[in-house]
Order: sequence, then C-alpha cells, then structure tokens
Amino acid sequence: MRSALAATLVALATSIPTVHAQQSKRVQTVTVKPAEPQTPADTAKAMADADRMSLQSDLAWVGAYNGLINGEVSDRLVTAIKSFQKDNGGKQTGVLNPQERGALAGAAKALSDRAGWKIGFDPVNGIRLGLPTKLAPIQTTGASGSKWSSAQGQIQIETWRQRDNTLSLAALADREAKAEGRKVEYRAVKDQFFVLSGTQNLKKFYIRGEIKGSEARGLTVLYDQATEGMMAPVVVLMSSAFTAYPTNGIVPTDGPPPRKMVEYSTGVVVAADGAIVVDRLAVDGCQSIIVPSFGNADRVAQDKTHDLALLRIYGAGGLKPLAMDQATAKSTVTITGIADPQSQGGGAAVSSVDSTVGAANGSGDLTLQSAPGIGLSGGAALDGDRRFAGIALLKPQVVASGQGASPPPAQAVLVPADAVRDFLKTNGVTPASGASDAKASVLRVVCVRK
Repeated sequence: MRSALAATLVALATSIPTVHAQQSKRVQTVTVKPAEPQTPADTAKAMADADRMSLQSDLAWVGAYNGLINGEVSDRLVTAIKSFQKDNGGKQTGVLNPQERGALAGAAKALSDRAGWKIGFDPVNGIRLGLPTKLAPIQTTGASGSKWSSAQGQIQIETWRQRDNTLSLAALADREAKAEGRKVEYRAVKDQFFVLSGTQNLKKFYIRGEIKGSEARGLTVLYDQATEGMMAPVVVLMSSAFTAYPTNGIVPTDGPPPRKMVEYSTGVVVAADGAIVVDRLAVDGCQSIIVPSFGNADRVAQDKTHDLALLRIYGAGGLKPLAMDQATAKSTVTITGIADPQSQGGGAAVSSVDSTVGAANGSGDLTLQSAPGIGLSGGAALDGDRRFAGIALLKPQVVASGQGASPPPAQAVLVPADAVRDFLKTNGVTPASGASDAKASVLRVVCVRK
C-alpha cells in the first residue's frame, strides 16, 4: 500500500514541471510602446488655414511674430506663441489654451483699432494694401501712386508704379537701395518680389516691390525711429496685406489680373445638408476650398452667366439655410457677409452694408452703387422687408489702355433672387422658405491656390 502511494506521489511530482513548462509556452509578453506626444507644430497643423492665419495676424499685432501671414506652420510661429506666453507669465508650451487665445485676440484687436487698420485699394494704380488709417490719415495722390501720412510727417506710406522693359527685381532692389540716405540692414530678392529695410536719415524704412511684365509696383514705408514700437507690427501686417496685382479692384493693365494665393469670400447656406452658394470667380483655380470650422468643400456646379458656384460640405451639422421666398423689387438692399480677416484684425465677424441697386447689365444682373468690402463677395442681399433679394458679387475690374476703350464692367453686381433660385433648382437644391436670418446663414469661404 505504502509503495503504491509513494509511486503515485513521485509521478505527480515529476509531472508538475512539465505542466508549468507547457503553460509558460502559451504566455506571451507584449510591450506597448507609448504614443509619441503631440508637438506644438502638430497642434497648429490640425487647425484650419484661416484659423492659423488669424493666429499669425494676432501674434504680429502684439509684436511676437515677424513673418508672412500665410497660414503655414513654422518654427517661427511656435516661437512666437511661446514668446507671447512668456510675456504674459504663462507656461511656454507653444500651444495656446482658450484663455490665452482669448487674451491674444483681445490685445490684437485693441492695437488694430488704435491703428485704424483697414484693407483698401490705391485709387491710382490698383494696389491692394493694409493701412493704419488713424496713424496716417492724410491722403494725397500723384501720377504713379498715393501717399498717406501723419499730421507732422512722422509716418509716411507711399505706393508707386514704374514701367521699364529691361528692369529685373534685383536691379530694382539695387536702385532702391542706393537712394540718398538709405542704409540697408535687410535685403531679400525672391522669385516674385523683393524686400528692403533699414534706416534712411533719422527714419526707419521698409520697401516691397514686385514686377509683372514691364511694370513694377511697390510700397515704401517711412517712420520715425521713436514710433518703431507702434509701427514695427504694422509693417509686418502691411507686408502680408500688400498685393501688387490684385484680383479685385481697379487694375490699370491690359488683360486679366493674377489670382491671389489665398482668397476670402462669403458663402450662403442654401440647404441644411451642406449646400452653399458662392462667388464662382472667388473659388476658381483652388487647390483646396475650406469652410472654417467645417473643413474642405467640394465644388459641384457652376453658372458662368451669373458667376455662381455651388459647394457642398459633408457631415456638417447645425447649418441654417437662408430662406429665399419671393421678394418685392427694392432700390436698396443690405448685404451680409464676412470680411477678409486682415480687415478685421484676423477676426471672423459677420457684417452688413447697405447698397443702392441700379440698372441691369447684359447678363441680367443688377449693378450696385457701393461695393461691399473685400471678403463679402458672395454675401446675401436682403431687401427692406428682410426678404432675399439676391447674391452680391465683387467683379475684377480691368481698365484698358488707349483711346476709345469701352467702359469697364461694374465693380459690384447683384445676382437677382430668381436667377439664384433657378440655379439651385437646376442642381437639385430646393431653396428654403420662411423667416430669413442672413447673419446665421453666411460662412467664410477660403480658396487656397498653388
């Protein structure tokens, strides 16, 4: 009996290691590699282009950012964010929390308002530029450009135009650098423009010039060194806003004007499922079309007669289509849209302007006596009874040279409500009816070109 029990225990003892060995073979150790932390640049890249440009603009106003306001992510942008955080006693993370972003926007707006920042066109040569209208309120015009200055001349802003078939950017930069009293401290000659800055006698100067064909256009800024703290951010904003050959405005050259790399316009929501009607010309040639807060949009239809286009964004919620019930013809309309961010300190506020309706043109569109601001093209026009009257468009205006040239087309037109409704119905969109709230139905549209 004892021998049998002993034999059993020995068998059990010898089998236990074998069982453990078999179990250990089935257990596998998996090492989980922790995810790489998101960098400040990653966070910036996740933002919409328009939001990044707004951020760059605000950082420029407070003196933290010195570069092009183009929406690109760069070390300079991250460094500027950290600089703002340091100056305001925050942790230098390179990513603004909501409180910091709000403080930055508020500070930038205060500085923008103090300068009287506006985006406009030089009436002499059609250059688009940003102007500190409160710092340089006195305007005069000459044969080749316009000039804005302060009362005592501490600040002077001048546009210019030159014609020379043999002129190159490098040669033009050399000529400007050799002007009497100028000492160049920074010089850059790129493929499409040149920049010079430095001192001229007792003032600081900044010059930017571009050449198209046989014509050069440029901007010169002079300001007392005592005003540098105030003017240095303004010059950064002016450099980015400067467009020598703009799409909109009076362009005194033969042929169509070139397109901007980033163009802003307004879209009107016409269906809750993401259909938006916009200015066709404002979304021509886009590498991508972006509706901030909603993402990319597809262009699905166009009307070349009235220059309308239909966009669609997918998966969007909370859209409020504009009611397009029949309106009675009125002589005055209110145009609602969203201005270019640089004309409102990087913001995205909805604004409204009144305009008088004139006669019809060859396409059946109506002329508008006063044009809406840059960015409002595509805005919704409502009559005095707040009924939909049409879509307001800004037209590129080309002035032909020579005697007997036909008059240029109107700068602003109103595509009548009937034409808009017909365009939508042709493309399977049923216009909404009921009460109209234009401010709730307009969105900013951003065209990014190559």
